Amino acid sequence: MTRRKRTSAPSLTLDELLAQSSWFARLDASAQARVRAEASERAVAMGQVLGHHGERQHVWFGMLEGLIKWSITARDGQTVTLGGQSAGSWFGEGTLIRNAPRQSDLIALRDSRVAQIPLATFNWLRDHQPSFNEFLLWQVNERLHWFMAVAAAHGLLDTDSLVARALVGMIHPLSNASGTSNLRISQEELANLAAVSRQTCNKAMNRFKNAGLVRAEYGEIVILDLPGLQALAQ
Repeated sequence: MTRRKRTSAPSLTLDELLAQSSWFARLDASAQARVRAEASERAVAMGQVLGHHGERQHVWFGMLEGLIKWSITARDGQTVTLGGQSAGSWFGEGTLIRNAPRQSDLIALRDSRVAQIPLATFNWLRDHQPSFNEFLLWQVNERLHWFMAVAAAHGLLDTDSLVARALVGMIHPLSNASGTSNLRISQEELANLAAVSRQTCNKAMNRFKNAGLVRAEYGEIVILDLPGLQALAQ
């Protein structure tokens, strides 16, 4: 039997990320040049916090490689995971627009790399590029609806549904701009995003595989039946 070759985790250069970003393509040439000149890259080791709850944020983030999760930790130590960001996605605009301290933590679930657009550049784009504001309006609206559903999910859904919702979230354009159904994510990382134990996640995944919803490969989860997962996640 031929062993399926393991696919590598998505990894983008800064130029590649910008080239595939819809908001960047709609900027005029001078605005594109300014963004490229002022953007930078940052490495974030697994377990490192990219942004702390309560701190001021001074950049807009884009994912070049890896996996970053949003989470909120209560005073009693209970944690709610809001979602994850993978290569190709942009995030953190809400905090910049509100001009207020962060309300969540951003934590790397594996060694990651992020692009950073300075706050001054972000605000300049909002002031001078109408298409950029159109993109932000869409993104903020989508994120609002996602977070509202997350809040309801943690109070109403069972663990299988939480795992299904985490999978669905990983192919949402907010998290995964390419929308690929082949997710380079381990079950341990998935359990972290779903806020369930590794054992609970494994049991849910076995049920999903038996139902023909997903296929597990070498460090990869392949979505076979997205509508079926979406039905479970509601």
